[in-house]
Amino acid sequence: MSGFDKVVTDYASALQGLEDGMTIIAGGFGLCGIPEGLISHIKTMAVKELTIVSNNCGVDGFGLGILLEDKQIRKMVSSYVGENALFERQLLNGELEVELTPQGTLAEKMRAGGAGIPAFYTATGYGTPVGEGKEVKVFNDRPYILEESITGDFAIVKAWKADRFGNCVYRHTAQNFNPMAATAGKITVVEAEEIVEPGEIAPSEIHTPGIYVNRVIKGTFEKRIERRVVAKENV
Repeated sequence: MSGFDKVVTDYASALQGLEDGMTIIAGGFGLCGIPEGLISHIKTMAVKELTIVSNNCGVDGFGLGILLEDKQIRKMVSSYVGENALFERQLLNGELEVELTPQGTLAEKMRAGGAGIPAFYTATGYGTPVGEGKEVKVFNDRPYILEESITGDFAIVKAWKADRFGNCVYRHTAQNFNPMAATAGKITVVEAEEIVEPGEIAPSEIHTPGIYVNRVIKGTFEKRIERRVVAKENV
């Protein structure tokens, strides 16, 4: 079994090989389902000039937002950037390159990259700045733009459960971008709440097969709520 055991016990081993200028694909949506410990260790590593592909860039002081503090990110490829004041400042000051991508297109870019599909056509973005300069083709009298897929040097994802072979289960909405991201990295690292023995996850329950995963580490998660909204008590 040892030859198939992908569990590592420290973050340095989990992110071994990560260097300046690499592209990281990160799972999560807002602060839901983000690999908190892996992100924190990337900050500790002080790698620079990173391209980060993720739905968003965390918030000020948490999630991917902490990588902005020392300007470790050169470019963000994302679909939503509205909860991070530091992100906004760096963008407006020309310190951060941002490639805004429609959310569904971003998900499909990851999925296609993981499936070995170099590009695909989508109607989303046609006739907008998103579609400028991109090839257009008409199918059934409707124009579509050509979008290239995405792969990364590393993919970092968060799982609810993973076994030692790398098979993963995501919990509820924490599935979000994690399954697509997990397939699109040359090296995929899973940070899991719980690591179980092979066979404890039923095959029908597996969201990401271990064939896509290179390393698994057990994490401890704060699971911070991005924005808490409560109903006002009736007076």
